[in-house]
Amino acid sequence: MQVKVLNQQGVEVKDIELNEAVFNIEPNNQAIFDMVLLQRASLRQGTHKVKNRTEVAGGGKKPWRQKGTGRARQGSIRAPQWRGGGVVFGPTPRSYTFKLNRKVRRLALKSALSTKVKDAEFMVIDGISFEAPKTKDMVKVLENLQAPAKTLIVVDQIDENVARSANNIPGLKILDAKRVNVYDVLNSNQLIMTEAAIKAVEEVLG
Repeated sequence: MQVKVLNQQGVEVKDIELNEAVFNIEPNNQAIFDMVLLQRASLRQGTHKVKNRTEVAGGGKKPWRQKGTGRARQGSIRAPQWRGGGVVFGPTPRSYTFKLNRKVRRLALKSALSTKVKDAEFMVIDGISFEAPKTKDMVKVLENLQAPAKTLIVVDQIDENVARSANNIPGLKILDAKRVNVYDVLNSNQLIMTEAAIKAVEEVLG
């Protein structure tokens, strides 16, 4: 399938042929869901912690004798049923990460890219570069391309001037082709890729 290639000024310069095995497959929603779940789970720190009855201070002495008081038997004032006692089955530090098969991860990324193409939220530019880091230059490029608020730009290699020019623009994110992922692709309203980035992605997924 062919798509138009634009330059930084938003002018069409040529057409490019996309690999249909990467950018034009039937999206697999289950693979996308699993991959997004994996990425969001890996962002969780898992540092939550409560104290159980062995970790709460105090409670070393039996509150009262076992028999003869008419009250229920108690072994410690730090048991869970007491105010200030330990927590039963509370959260403890853990990792939320899990694994997916390589085939599923590749399928999810191809599905995400194909979804962007089908939804007309995909654009190709021949390249992007600046002589110096200037936010207004990046803003001008986005205006030329009519890019919406949440835009993801994928390049072959991140240029320092381009990266610094994009730092102060809300909703704009720049990734190199090696780090393109399902969550960031789907979380954007517009996906813009350079020709070199497309070739790099097709070499891996094609």
